[in-house]
Amino acid sequence: MKYNEISHFSHPQHQLKPGYTEVPFKCDGCKEVGIGSNYKCTTCNYDLHVHCALPSPSITHPFYTKCSFQFLSRPPSPIARYCNACEKAVSGFVYHCKLCGFDLHPCCAKLPSMLDDGEVELYLYRKVGSACHRCGRKGRSWSYRSKCKKYNLHVACVKEMLVESWHEIYFGRGGASGNYGDLCGQNGKFETRIPSLKGTLESYHHNHHQSKGKVKKCCEMAGLAMQFVISAVLGDPTTLIVGVVGALMSK
Repeated sequence: MKYNEISHFSHPQHQLKPGYTEVPFKCDGCKEVGIGSNYKCTTCNYDLHVHCALPSPSITHPFYTKCSFQFLSRPPSPIARYCNACEKAVSGFVYHCKLCGFDLHPCCAKLPSMLDDGEVELYLYRKVGSACHRCGRKGRSWSYRSKCKKYNLHVACVKEMLVESWHEIYFGRGGASGNYGDLCGQNGKFETRIPSLKGTLESYHHNHHQSKGKVKKCCEMAGLAMQFVISAVLGDPTTLIVGVVGALMSK
């Protein structure tokens, strides 16, 4: 998809140019991590997700049929607020329902209801009854679940896993404490590496007493599913970021 240069209310001094990056960035609009397609000011190193650069004034969401979400450039109150999709703090651009008080990060609000690469179909659910492959728990945040119902990944867990990996690389030498808020608040560039799910997935399946061959197959399929969820969560569901997540299971 091609975009033209735009003027944006959050950065009126310069035009923002459409671009594409396989290096993770912090969106200066919603303050969340992004990758892939974006809008950027090359003079000021100002970056926006496409969803943040081209927001809709208002949206509805099938998970909240009685809600009307309005786009806001900042949280509606000084009280700490959290995204109803991923449970992470809201500190920048947000879709807010005044009636219900619900909040959604722009990228979370625009998560595709289905991801399909021709082999794996993943569907977005508000709640699922099966355990997440990452944390082993039920409930929590929204989840992507495979059509066969074998693979389930919390949106929150995907974000945490990505940030943990980047924090380890970027701040590891200095011994800085690692958490989601610290990383998303930094202005430096993120280094590119996606954490391995191999150990996590193998442990999950072994704990469920599956055979070695079945464990390997499950890990391969869940790893493929994770690649597409990563792309969606980071704001670019239309393109699998091959250079970044292609070696997910091999690290």
